[in-house]
Amino acid sequence: MRLSILAGLLAAASAFAEVNVYDIDSAHSSAQFSVRHMMVTNVRGQFSNVKGTVHYDPQNMGASRVDATIDVATVDTRETKRDTHLKTADFFDVAKFPTMTFVSKRVMPASPGKLKLLGDLTLHGVTKEVTLDVEGPAPEVKGQRGELRSGASATTRISRKEFGLTWNRAVETGGVAVSNEVVINIDVELIRRK
Repeated sequence: MRLSILAGLLAAASAFAEVNVYDIDSAHSSAQFSVRHMMVTNVRGQFSNVKGTVHYDPQNMGASRVDATIDVATVDTRETKRDTHLKTADFFDVAKFPTMTFVSKRVMPASPGKLKLLGDLTLHGVTKEVTLDVEGPAPEVKGQRGELRSGASATTRISRKEFGLTWNRAVETGGVAVSNEVVINIDVELIRRK
């Protein structure tokens, strides 16, 4: 009797401690960026086709991790000529570096409903460690097919020059055409694997 109770408790504890694995739903996820243009306004753009997996265990953050890939050729700033230029060797050089990736190293609780996500961002053939401020994950909801869905939003700031994106042009009134600092916002919807 005691052995069966103990076995039941161990099984329950094991199920409770199980890491949930999620796939990023590309149709409902995107990565946006914002950069100062001519020191007077922000230009915004986004990438679609965000893919990857999230392993999440709220009881053991050490078992949590994120692996994501973004198709750089999907860059969209709502201006065709600018998007074409961004795809060239002056910027992303998508022919040579078609994807950017993020691989987490550590997930840390920050405050209720928020996490810090430390990991390696590889962009333009350069890998640098970045920290993402994460809001979420959101409580799971049931989708139309009975699948469990969650989501999260993350932000960070990077120096584009650190990733070899150095193209610029001086403007007559002083300053430059494109700021060095880039603000990144990522929104992902997640589908839990069965």
